Amino acid sequence: MFFISAIHALKKFRTGEIVEHQCFQISINLLFSPVIPTFAFTMKRQERFARTIAWFQENMPVAETELHYQSPYQLLVAVILSAQCTDKRVNMITPPFFELYPSEKELAEATPEQVFELIRSCTYPNNKSKHLVGMARMLVDEFDGVVPDDVNTLQKLPGVGRKTANVIASVVYQKPALAVDTHVFRVAARIGLTVGAKTPLETEKQLVKYLPGDLLAIAHHWLILHGRYICLARRPKCEECGLRMWCKYYLKNSAAKEEDGKSG
Repeated sequence: MFFISAIHALKKFRTGEIVEHQCFQISINLLFSPVIPTFAFTMKRQERFARTIAWFQENMPVAETELHYQSPYQLLVAVILSAQCTDKRVNMITPPFFELYPSEKELAEATPEQVFELIRSCTYPNNKSKHLVGMARMLVDEFDGVVPDDVNTLQKLPGVGRKTANVIASVVYQKPALAVDTHVFRVAARIGLTVGAKTPLETEKQLVKYLPGDLLAIAHHWLILHGRYICLARRPKCEECGLRMWCKYYLKNSAAKEEDGKSG
């Protein structure tokens, strides 16, 4: 297999910048160095998707939400609470919440002020308390207490945007839907699965175009978990990442470091 550094060495040999024994020594060094294969720089998006899917299927065959729930209603509450809030914090809030409001019927009878006291430690508790009560009342009044399985219908509920609707549709009802949160948005762009996507909806459309329908639900969890534990927002753990050999973010930064090393 040819490597990018090997190609540079060969070019220098042909132009007389280095002699034969130097070229040979460079080749020997490359055999024992962590270098980037040239295919990574010319890879088509379909191949990048294929390699990414294969890696996740082998290394993360089971991927699911880290939110704790026992019913569609409970997951809906948890996902509404999780907006701009960690799953860890939500999982601390929900046990006492569900003890007091085990179903949409009890929550529908509560006031936002009562709910606020239980969720005040999460982000935006004022808005979320109003949304939760409004959501429960609509479930009772318009849907007979049944959480809808349709993405568009779900978005009629207070506090439910497209991301939340996609989570419920895919996790609860196994629908071919892919929710895009900040982790999915960031990781997909860094790897190169999405190109130039400016909004979550643009990201969703690009991912849905290239991912097989039966993998949409688990792909959502693959990207979230990867973003949560490896591809961190501020300090991604690239050296621990199994996707780095075809990750555009890693390739770009590696190339920049190589240029800095030459100039230094």
